[in-house]
Amino acid sequence: MSLFHPHSCSNPFISVSTDSGANPTADTNSSNDLCFKDSKQRIKKMFNQIELSVSSYDTAWVAMVPSPTSHCNPCFPACLNWLLDNQLPNGSWGPCRPHPLLIKDTLSSTLACVLALRRWGVGEEHMTKGLRFIESHFCSASDESQLTPIGFDIIFSGMVEYARDLNLNLPLRSTDIDALFHKRDLQLRRENSKGREAYLAYVSEGIGKHQDWEMVMKYQRKNGSLFNSPSATAATLSHLPNSGCLHYLTALLDKFENAVPTLHPFHVFPRLCMLETVESLGIGQHFREEITSVLDETYRCWLQGEEEIFLDLPTCALAFRILRVNGYDVSSEALTGFAEEHFFNSLGGYLKDLDAVVELFRASQMIIHPNEQLLEKHISWTSHFLKQELSNTSKCAYKHKQNIMQKVNDALEFPHYASLERLVYRRNIVNYDVDDTRMLKSSYSSLSIGNKDFLRLAVEDFNACQSIYREELKQLERWVREKRLDKLKFARQKLAYCYFSAAATLCSPELSDARLTWAKNGVLTTVVDDFFDVGGSEDELLNLIQLVEKQDLDVSIDCCSEEVEIIYSALDNTISEIGEKAIAWQGRNIKTHVSEIWLDLLRSMLQEAQWSKEKAVPTVDEYMRNGYISFALGPIILPALYFVGPRLSEAVVKSGEYSLLFRHVSTCGRLLNDIHSFKRESMEGKLNAVSLHIIHGTNSVTEDHVNQELKHLIEERRREMHRLVLQKNDSIVPRQCKELFWKMSKVLHLFYMKDDGFTSHEMANAVKAVIHEPILVDQL
Repeated sequence: MSLFHPHSCSNPFISVSTDSGANPTADTNSSNDLCFKDSKQRIKKMFNQIELSVSSYDTAWVAMVPSPTSHCNPCFPACLNWLLDNQLPNGSWGPCRPHPLLIKDTLSSTLACVLALRRWGVGEEHMTKGLRFIESHFCSASDESQLTPIGFDIIFSGMVEYARDLNLNLPLRSTDIDALFHKRDLQLRRENSKGREAYLAYVSEGIGKHQDWEMVMKYQRKNGSLFNSPSATAATLSHLPNSGCLHYLTALLDKFENAVPTLHPFHVFPRLCMLETVESLGIGQHFREEITSVLDETYRCWLQGEEEIFLDLPTCALAFRILRVNGYDVSSEALTGFAEEHFFNSLGGYLKDLDAVVELFRASQMIIHPNEQLLEKHISWTSHFLKQELSNTSKCAYKHKQNIMQKVNDALEFPHYASLERLVYRRNIVNYDVDDTRMLKSSYSSLSIGNKDFLRLAVEDFNACQSIYREELKQLERWVREKRLDKLKFARQKLAYCYFSAAATLCSPELSDARLTWAKNGVLTTVVDDFFDVGGSEDELLNLIQLVEKQDLDVSIDCCSEEVEIIYSALDNTISEIGEKAIAWQGRNIKTHVSEIWLDLLRSMLQEAQWSKEKAVPTVDEYMRNGYISFALGPIILPALYFVGPRLSEAVVKSGEYSLLFRHVSTCGRLLNDIHSFKRESMEGKLNAVSLHIIHGTNSVTEDHVNQELKHLIEERRREMHRLVLQKNDSIVPRQCKELFWKMSKVLHLFYMKDDGFTSHEMANAVKAVIHEPILVDQL
């Protein structure tokens, strides 16, 4: 890890090296590709070296610690020298990149540095300049629009009081000082709670000689620190000799030499943030080696129970979610300590840490076991808390605060099971903050959290992929015309939506065959569904099935109508094309399997048509055994599996795991469709899962009751499917293939969030965002 320094703003960070390696990736020779390559190389290096801004504020408090052998001398003179060398031209100490809303932070840092110099009787000129800055900017201390460091009212007034003890004359009016003390006293008189106690321990330097230092020591960590805070630890050591505190600060200066960050250790969280950033911006494929290194290192820390993870809610929740999503065996019991009552009795709860609650909310959605009631409870209280905060928060000019609220809104509006990758990437790119300054007792920033290279690479990658998608869509439009599918008047023309669902989930450029297979079969299933529903007679339906069963026919003779001829020709051609293409991926022709998939669908659709004609009322079980197949996901998902990378043997395709994944996603789709289309289909005299539950239930069964029951079933199937996708042990279906089932589930949940499938205006906007509208850098 490395620190960057205020006096040298070209590189104001502290660095910590890690063990993972980095290999350059060759790109093309164009200037854009060279820039692309340079960005990738810089990001790779960031994975190996965490950079964090130096804290003048914390360094000043460490500089104030007296030597254990002589209270007349500083314990860490290098810090004192650093203060003398790093005063800014305007007389202040603090962030090297000033922000108009960070003046309180600068005031706090400057006063702490002046106190340190006064404590040891050095830097008279520096103190004079610092006091002038405080005098000229003091009005910001009471400005409510300013971004306020944690504990500012207590700490700043405490430092004013310490200045009196040092006989330091501050250029402040007595009325202003009295107002400061009044605000501090109001905070100190607040109702007692464990959360408040932790907060008062965290801001110990502001309470000083009035502090209960024995109480503070309850919060000492294994590394000797208080809350991993150099300032709180230094203040404690100044009042209460403690070998643990001394060891922590000594180790800190051994690492960073003459200045410290505002928190340490800071290793697991920023690396997870980088992993999360590259994945959420859609550039994770460029950093697979680095991502694997972060995952393995985080899992090692998890198994060892390291405090950096388990005592910090954001880190613990983020680690849990990322590790679980990547198939690592992590128990949700690790989140037990963050139950609602525990959280609000903690420092984070007392401070209403939104970042922490958002991370816990997102982590708690990773339920894959039926006995994880703890996560259910977390979802309940965190969602309620976040909705309240969202409704109560006024507009803020500070970018990070805006980003937090955007993050809250996105987490609530777009659950993980209904978030399509390309939409997520675009939303995250547009909202990405390249200068992600954060605030504790002093502000800090890290290139690992906010960086232009992430954004530059993400925009270029997004737009490059989008240009591929547009070409593929043009190719599909030609295919529709060539196969005369646009001549079928009864059929909905939904090519753009079918391709959108492929492009939004099968993002990588090399997955073109998978996207085209998915989209073509999506178009054909829509055509066939409309043909069985409204476009074809019983003879035509039977004729179509017979043609697919027999194959190798003369369509001009054996087709009983032009519509059958068009549909069969398109089906036969597409099935043959998929079979041939698969040879390059699988080493064998899969035409027979694809034909079987289509026949299963056609026969299930015929069964539904016959029930409708005969006005038969199947049982719920009969309907669902047929209905999960007739929902028509088979031809879309199953052939595409052959084009995502791994070779699929006959044993895998015939396995129970493969069948169960397909049954789960298809059942979810069928039930989502039936819930949303119930009223329309009832008016048309059609039966579905909702109406059949009502028919076969008791007289007291209502539509609302059935909908709740089916939604619960959907949730169960979705979670079981997610468990199968993440499962490593006893799994024979490759992870890349299992992901396809989960991605289709996400498509379904998004499509049915508000409307019945293909009718939403928002969906049309989503198609534009993924396929047609590039991201313009100058608009970010």
